[in-house]
Amino acid sequence: MNLCVIPARGGSKRIPRKNIKTFCGKPMIAWSIEAAKASQCFDEIIVSTDDAEIADVAREWGCEVPFMRPAELADDFASTPDVMQHAAVWSNSKKKKPAYICCASATAPFMSPEKIRDGLNIIKQENCDYAVSMTKFTSPIQRAIKLTKDHRIEMFSPENFHKRSQELEEAYHDAGQFYWGKTEAWVSKKFLFSHDTAPILLPGIQVQDIDTQDDWEIAVLKHKLLHNIEK
Repeated sequence: MNLCVIPARGGSKRIPRKNIKTFCGKPMIAWSIEAAKASQCFDEIIVSTDDAEIADVAREWGCEVPFMRPAELADDFASTPDVMQHAAVWSNSKKKKPAYICCASATAPFMSPEKIRDGLNIIKQENCDYAVSMTKFTSPIQRAIKLTKDHRIEMFSPENFHKRSQELEEAYHDAGQFYWGKTEAWVSKKFLFSHDTAPILLPGIQVQDIDTQDDWEIAVLKHKLLHNIEK
């Protein structure tokens, strides 16, 4: 048995009600629910939320909400591992215990059913604890710059200034879309980013953090580009 958990708390501040705000014709969370369904990887798809309105929207789009998330796991300090541990312990209390649980972001409208399937295949074939969606940094992180207190700049690693880009090791970051994990890894809150995690690489055009209004507008433009929408 495989389970998909979509965490969606109600307290988004920078973009109020972000999880259910209409994005290109659908509530944001609907894109994740539909991608999870289309992947055909899951015996059950649930939403973990503390918010009654989000729960209602999730059910409208054919997703189950079998419990309401405790308040202590719905504040600004609750982490994804905390929320997933709660869901994994709940799932283990059922007669059919899932072998794998996928945490799917509620705000990832470019999530691909094909990539979700790739993640399941990878975690099974490589017998790792997790398989995580990742994408490449567009610029070398070894040349990153910080601003000083007196409003000047400094390089984090000045020794890399004269190195060519092709001499610097490529770096990747969490794409923020989905995280496959063995159920026992979620229960024990094993560290997500380690040698026991395999990457599922995504092209940059299909990745967009949505934390600010600017992010939202960029995501809309990417959606139009990916779907060849003129207006």
